[in-house]
Amino acid sequence: MPRWRWLLANVARRLWVRATLIGLLGVLAALMAAVVERYIPWHLPGQIGADAVEGILSILASSMLAVTTFSLSIMVSAYGSATSNVTPRATKLLIEDRLTQTALSAFLGSFLFGIVGLILLKTGAYGERGRVVLFAVTIAVIVLVVVSLLRWIDHLTRFGRVGETTVRVEEAARAAIEAWVERPCLGGTPLRAVPESAAPVTGEAIGYVQHIDMPALADLCDAAGVEIFVNAVPGTFIYPDTPLALVDGLPPERRHALIQAFTIGDVRSFDQDPRFGLAVLSEIASRALSPAVNDPGTAIDVIGRCTRLMCRWAAEAASKAPEYPQVHVPAHAWPDLLEDAFMPIARDGAAMLEVQLRLQKALLALARTGGPGLGAAALEQSRQALSRAEGAMPLEADKARLRAEIAASAP
Repeated sequence: MPRWRWLLANVARRLWVRATLIGLLGVLAALMAAVVERYIPWHLPGQIGADAVEGILSILASSMLAVTTFSLSIMVSAYGSATSNVTPRATKLLIEDRLTQTALSAFLGSFLFGIVGLILLKTGAYGERGRVVLFAVTIAVIVLVVVSLLRWIDHLTRFGRVGETTVRVEEAARAAIEAWVERPCLGGTPLRAVPESAAPVTGEAIGYVQHIDMPALADLCDAAGVEIFVNAVPGTFIYPDTPLALVDGLPPERRHALIQAFTIGDVRSFDQDPRFGLAVLSEIASRALSPAVNDPGTAIDVIGRCTRLMCRWAAEAASKAPEYPQVHVPAHAWPDLLEDAFMPIARDGAAMLEVQLRLQKALLALARTGGPGLGAAALEQSRQALSRAEGAMPLEADKARLRAEIAASAP
């Protein structure tokens, strides 16, 4: 997607955006109740006293303030739990959780609705018909609050837990992989060779490449009549002398436009970076295998998830016509992907037979079912994992069982 759409999507994931919109909706609902009475029929089926509406609004405002404060404390506690028990890189996915943002925004909007309604009621802004409208809107807000509370309570039973957070990371990685499969090399031509005459274009920022605006690069190619050879794909950590891209014959006045197509940030992003999701899953497994946690079951679960993602990628890794043929982008190498996903688990779980057995089964299954590139990379990871296990396992019987499993499952 273009850079502006990517920035807009990132802003839309912020909690304050949804809270502000729903809060403004609550204020607008209270104001509209005072304005709309002139447009409704004169005769209504009943009358509502100001005291009755005032009491309901007072209860709504006071209770929603307490619920919002309590929910914020629970949310911050869940973030801390995920940081210490899972990985800090997964906390971003919890912060962007839509159900959490919607629930907190509904509580805040209900609080603002109650406050504004009380203010207008005390100033006499509502007539007889306006109080009836306000009462009806208040009942609707109460129903919204009850539904949000029930969903929020059910969500709290899982929010921030290791299993739930691992699922979120897998979903983020799967979304990035499916986007890459849909548009291999971000829609550009796979990079195979760079002309010797191509000059590097560097930026001044230090950080991770988070996003590449491919339409902007394609427009630049059309305007300048050049081809762009991308060097820094999303997830690459760049320095001031790291080439973002190499171009032959780019006019100096267009260098800034090329640099602007690369968004550099302090942390990696899941959107265009499939390797980041695999690396975060591997971090979860490494933390689970640490002596302080000692949870090999989570590591085994992560092995299964990484295997599922790899199979998903390999099953649809077919060549497609490039959308931006003048922009050449490096393809992800299978050895790098398997190293991100499995190498830390093989290292940190080298002495655990149950982890090594599941790891070897997964790698050998990928070697059997994947293509030539994936198969060769999986076999190499299998050999490295076996070498680590043989150096770390104290019992010869465990080593013999591991070798027997490899011999039985080898392609």
